[in-house]
Amino acid sequence: MSDTVSFGYAEVSPEEKTRRVGAVFSSVAGRYDLMNDAMSGGLHRAWKSRFVSRVKPRPGEDILDMAGGTGDIAFRMARRGARVTVADINPDMLDVGRERAARRGLETLVWSRQNAEALSFPDASFDAYTIAFGIRNVTRMEQALTEAHRVLRFGGRFFCLEFSTLTWPGVSEAYDLYSAKVVPRLGKAIAGDEDSYRYLVESIRRFPPMERFAGMIRDAGFGQVRVEPIMGGLVAIHSGWKV
Repeated sequence: MSDTVSFGYAEVSPEEKTRRVGAVFSSVAGRYDLMNDAMSGGLHRAWKSRFVSRVKPRPGEDILDMAGGTGDIAFRMARRGARVTVADINPDMLDVGRERAARRGLETLVWSRQNAEALSFPDASFDAYTIAFGIRNVTRMEQALTEAHRVLRFGGRFFCLEFSTLTWPGVSEAYDLYSAKVVPRLGKAIAGDEDSYRYLVESIRRFPPMERFAGMIRDAGFGQVRVEPIMGGLVAIHSGWKV
């Protein structure tokens, strides 16, 4: 096993990546959702709604929304009657989520500070596990996937929404230019933090291609693994079942 992991284009120790990622999200927490709108032209809202429609949250079931920070996914699932635990390693992101939930009158959500690689929940605690735009920031993705499998009940489902590899000819080059040049400048203008958004762009580029990540999900023990590309693979929904 390598002694280093990727932090954007840099190779650092696992401990250093955890520290740096924490600093990134503490820095951008207050403007995180505004930046999502600016970077995606609001498309992230449609992607998240599509994601939740695939999860099919049902009244009374228990769902863990990992890296759920500001609550976007959890709010959608809670409105469908699910009992949602919002987990995130970053307390600043959780604070933003709690404030947003209070403004919306959503009082049933449970908020929990958790490391995706070492969850404190007992085995077989949840009917579904969701993670949206968070898995690429985990220090050891394989360990996080193993933990997701552990805390799911038999028949439980895993869903991950993440940026992926854009395959549309011609468009991928334009997107690379946009993400490298424009996104960091938006981060500086809107969130006052160019470096953090440069890292987030780099982390997208270092994320495994769709089929390789699907293989990682299978290796964690999931069956019926599927991949649903969106917008030519700009983002993708990965899913699997604990069977």
